[in-house]
Amino acid sequence: MSGWKKLGKIYNCCEIDDYLQTHASNPLAVWLEGDIYRVFFSGRDKNSRSSVGWVDIDILREKVVGKCLEAACIYSSDPSSYYSHGISIGGYQKIGAREYIFFMGWNVIPGDYWRGTLGRIELSEGYTSLKVKDEKPVFGVSVADPVSLSYPWILKDEQGYKMWYGSTLKWESDNGEMIHVIKLATSEDGINWYSQGQAISYEIGVAQAFSRPCVLKDGSGYHMWFSYRSGSGEQYRIGYAFSIDGQKWESRESGIYASKGGWDSEMICYPNVFDHKGKRYMLYNGNGYGKEGFGLAVYEGDIENG
Repeated sequence: MSGWKKLGKIYNCCEIDDYLQTHASNPLAVWLEGDIYRVFFSGRDKNSRSSVGWVDIDILREKVVGKCLEAACIYSSDPSSYYSHGISIGGYQKIGAREYIFFMGWNVIPGDYWRGTLGRIELSEGYTSLKVKDEKPVFGVSVADPVSLSYPWILKDEQGYKMWYGSTLKWESDNGEMIHVIKLATSEDGINWYSQGQAISYEIGVAQAFSRPCVLKDGSGYHMWFSYRSGSGEQYRIGYAFSIDGQKWESRESGIYASKGGWDSEMICYPNVFDHKGKRYMLYNGNGYGKEGFGLAVYEGDIENG
């Protein structure tokens, strides 16, 4: 796969309100009009609980042209809620006449690890407001996924809806790193989901902690970008895999790497890839899981052939 050209940090994170004090993690671009995209992101409060904010960017001018004035969707203060300790966004999908952002809801268990389950935020017309759609998770822990889930990405194709999501197998392996893999679930209606098992192979010491898949389908097949850690002490990197059918995947070079210095030198993560006017773009986070904001890259190659 040809490489990506980094265009620099396009949004420098700044405090918006008490809920969005730091970070602009998990950027998710939803087209508004012309060359303008609304980029939703997960910001954090002083206790590192995530809420959802947004900025508008002109993708061709590579600059921010607007931003929210307050948190668009805040975490629940109800300790019994499945998103009691924050909301981290995954992907966008239109289902029928309604538009949704699917998210990971954080629930921290005292004295234990967290539990993640998956929910939906419903977008209003014009994306002026957001609300959590369901009182219960759309997709939760189960016999197939008994520990914790993360970052769903939804895509509709001729077979129905596909969802790629993270699932914890073990909190710690022999090298001390968690094993958190990407799995596939399918649905006919976008509401009732059925797990189909692991999508991307993991290898201890090479790639074993995956996060935030992003899948795009074009004329050549399915393309997946994701974050991963090797377990060797290296922080997140961005990986890539290709599939003809969206089920069997071949890992390949991503073509985008950490810089030698600066805001994305220690870590690159949480890619969001989309096409605009014949070009393929990537939003991504750098050091500190997006503490400083997010950057933009453009793909230098034939997007139909990956």
